[in-house]
Amino acid sequence: MMQTPLKNDPKVMRAWCFYDWANSVYSLVITTAIFPIYYVALTKNNNGGLVHFFGLEISASVLYSYALTGAFLTIAFLSPILTAIADYGGNKKNFMRFFCYMGSLACMGLFFFTEQTFSLSVLLFMIAAIGFSGSIVFYNAYLPEIATEDQFDRLSARDFSLGYIGSMILLIISLALVLFPGVVGIEDSGLPARISFLMTGLWWFGFSQYSFAYLPHNPYRKEARGNYLLNGFKELGKVVRMLRELPLLKRFLVAFFFYNMGVQTVMYVASLFGSKELNLPDESLITVLLIIQAVAIGGAYFFAWLSGKVGNTMALMWAVVVWVGITIGAYFVTTGNQYYVLAFVVGAVMGGVQSLSRSTYSKLLPETTDHASFFSFYDICDKVGLALGTLAFGVTEQIFGSMRNSILTLLVFFVVGLVALFTIRTRKLAPVEAAA
Repeated sequence: MMQTPLKNDPKVMRAWCFYDWANSVYSLVITTAIFPIYYVALTKNNNGGLVHFFGLEISASVLYSYALTGAFLTIAFLSPILTAIADYGGNKKNFMRFFCYMGSLACMGLFFFTEQTFSLSVLLFMIAAIGFSGSIVFYNAYLPEIATEDQFDRLSARDFSLGYIGSMILLIISLALVLFPGVVGIEDSGLPARISFLMTGLWWFGFSQYSFAYLPHNPYRKEARGNYLLNGFKELGKVVRMLRELPLLKRFLVAFFFYNMGVQTVMYVASLFGSKELNLPDESLITVLLIIQAVAIGGAYFFAWLSGKVGNTMALMWAVVVWVGITIGAYFVTTGNQYYVLAFVVGAVMGGVQSLSRSTYSKLLPETTDHASFFSFYDICDKVGLALGTLAFGVTEQIFGSMRNSILTLLVFFVVGLVALFTIRTRKLAPVEAAA
């Protein structure tokens, strides 16, 4: 008989939340803030914006997009297979550690990113993205194993809040180096950014050790025998068959796919929109990022509280309605001050919709020991949705010649997601008082 792991251990829950403190610095420093600015600065003086990637001449901005898309699609392809193997052998923690170390070491390697190491550094950028995305799949799967359902919303919000705080701290340190290099005697203009990449990798690697020390290993005491790969595919097949018989879970994945496509696309193109459409300087764009991170802390806790009052489905629907308002507002934004106000609203719902989506999915899972496999489908919706969302945004801009028209594409994503959420009704997602 399979043993049930002990849940709601404060030390284990704290260790789980702390991994977000460790890895969120990648999302902010590498994905969103310092790295994109450094990449543009390094490539903007090339002939027509073209760069050489292992002998192939290509646009620098196109290469950047392809690198991210390639990384996302790679992990979307691998995660179902690897999570099934991890579930079969009960070694989810080892897989999470592997991807964490892969990503953090790749970030450290970006310290050597110069024109002379360009091709290799772009590969490291892709490896860092794969490491981050890969570790998150196994990390998310711990939630239903370490806590009871009544703790999911609150614990998920606490986790995201720690990540926002940690990433803000390192971003502020990195900005201080970039803006005031002379204070610490740095004369090379590119060195401060490369030091921030090194610090990101060290932060991620170092703080993750606390999580790995206390997160349970093989909590269901599984005993793996035979061929891991073959039995992993069998495990995946079992999960797929279970998923077919779970209509509410399938409906939620459809809803999540669409509204999260809009959320993630907004986060990736927000800075580009401010720069291209409003001509805001880099300093203003980074200020916007800090506003979003700071406000998202309160937003995550607010929506955890709201879900206890009105239920998960209704709380998510309210959040998506706000996102609809954000996209409509963005279409009419013309000044920097209006952009700042919009960023404040984005932060208020960003943390809430991310944390509540994960906890809602956890509540809809059946009684199972294959949590990593189930979360691989959640991750596929996230990564494929992001790839398709950014693609649709870019194609719309290319056809109509304006990013404002692309915003209307995102509006469609949010509306479809909202309609799909409306079809989900279950006591598992009811307000705390009604579910009790």
